[in-house]
Amino acid sequence: MHSAVLLIEFGSIILGLGLLGRFAARFRLSPIPLYLLAGLAFGEGGLLPLGASEEFIATGAEIGVILLLLMLGLEYTASDLVSNLKTHYPSGLVDCALNALPGAAVALLLGWGPVAAVVLAGVTWISSSGVIAKVLGDLGRVGNRETPVILSVLVLEDLAMAVYLPIVTALVAGVGLMAGSVTLAIALGAAGLVLFLAVRYGRLISRFVSSDDPEKLLLVVLGLTILVAGVAQQLQVSAAVGAFLVGIALSGEVAEGAHTLLSPLRDLFAAVFFVFFGLHTDPSSIPPVLLPALGLAVLTALTKIATGYWAARRAGISVKGRWRAGGALVARGEFSIVIAGLAVSAGIEPSLGPLATAYVLILVVLGPLTARYTEPVATWWSRRREPHRPEPAPRATEAEAPVAD
Repeated sequence: MHSAVLLIEFGSIILGLGLLGRFAARFRLSPIPLYLLAGLAFGEGGLLPLGASEEFIATGAEIGVILLLLMLGLEYTASDLVSNLKTHYPSGLVDCALNALPGAAVALLLGWGPVAAVVLAGVTWISSSGVIAKVLGDLGRVGNRETPVILSVLVLEDLAMAVYLPIVTALVAGVGLMAGSVTLAIALGAAGLVLFLAVRYGRLISRFVSSDDPEKLLLVVLGLTILVAGVAQQLQVSAAVGAFLVGIALSGEVAEGAHTLLSPLRDLFAAVFFVFFGLHTDPSSIPPVLLPALGLAVLTALTKIATGYWAARRAGISVKGRWRAGGALVARGEFSIVIAGLAVSAGIEPSLGPLATAYVLILVVLGPLTARYTEPVATWWSRRREPHRPEPAPRATEAEAPVAD
């Protein structure tokens, strides 16, 4: 009987997510806010609380995080990451300063403590690569001159996750300074070793994993990723970082094939992850934090626009392209929820989950709008602020010239 209820509940959730995804695609929206709202509806205090399938969903959500980071790693080669780090690291530092500090400051002002401040800093810092890539495609801007600047900022954020996630994992686990330092050293050493091996021996690694049979390739890549993620989590480094490093280590045809095979699984389990996060957020806890979430969303939308503008100006992009770059970076999404989920699971601060949910809901909807309208609004505003210059009087033609007496 229990298994029957589990199948009915889980099947209903998957069917509902599919319908929500189709609805979002019809209106060219990100499905993330709809998945979060579905989780709120099925969680405690929601319209229809779940019972039997919650543990199963928790496992699916963990796999969702692993696949999200694996697919992110597959997008880049180690040489791309090293090149971006050398060329665009000033933009990454500006991005971190402008967007992480507001989150940390708000957490401290709310009296949540230093651990929650570090977590909320990450929530406000990391943009949503998935949402931004979709928006750029929908707006036809993939070939624009400012797009490489946008992608370079996103790459640096993703690379920073390999350092940031182990820090957060250690903090929320409550380990001491010495243990936390060891964890960070292991994470940095692992990331550096993987980058070195991927640059020097990437082809050999990919050749070992490669297979002409899609079934075998899927099993090897998925099994290797989950194994490495488990080992990383056992070492308190973060399963997500382990999955990200596996993605970086694979390149060429193997990465392309794995990306194609794993994309449907990623989409499925990522949707389950957003539902799971919503399940652990009581809808009645959102209204009290809605005002801080709205203020933080507006502030960090402006700081992201400033980040993109500065990075594009540094790259020699025109003024209009600078505004487009800034507006495109506003959206937050999957990684903000991943970071908040670590703190929620550890019970760091009860209000952190609701605030992160409201914050992401606001910016995942606002992001596509800022990407589309920041440049036109900035152009209109700059023209309006220009002083009115009287038009010069037209020169008299010979026929109109007065005749001397």
